[in-house]
Amino acid sequence: MWEYFLVFLGAAIPWLEMAVVIPLGIITGLNPFWVVVIGFIGNMVTVLALIIGYNKFKIWLAKRREGKVQKESKRSERAKRIWNKYGLPGMLLLGPILIGTHIAAFIAMTLGGSKKQTTIWSAISIALWALIFGILTALGFDFFVREI
Repeated sequence: MWEYFLVFLGAAIPWLEMAVVIPLGIITGLNPFWVVVIGFIGNMVTVLALIIGYNKFKIWLAKRREGKVQKESKRSERAKRIWNKYGLPGMLLLGPILIGTHIAAFIAMTLGGSKKQTTIWSAISIALWALIFGILTALGFDFFVREI
């Protein structure tokens, strides 16, 4: 049971997220269905917390950055290119593989996405990628196990 808690916790941690946790959970022998479901929930909980707490974070960040010159990171530049080309759905659908779900949701909010639309598209994206990672890992791992 604690293994599934680790899947939840790992999926909730930015930069570790589902792309690593779901394949690892399946490869270690956990039930692929529950790994995908728990990975989705773990990732979505922290993305929702980020979306809900965005306004407080924005105020805190503005106070912290007062008088400082900030250089834009390469991730932010890439995110803006995606936003300009594909909009909110594209940002959040491509986010998990390009910049991470948490960063994609944060940047979507920063660039003007509403909480409702960001939540909806984040949920769709996280569910889609959880399924993709789960199915590909289960099929790929099964293929390698049969060949050995």
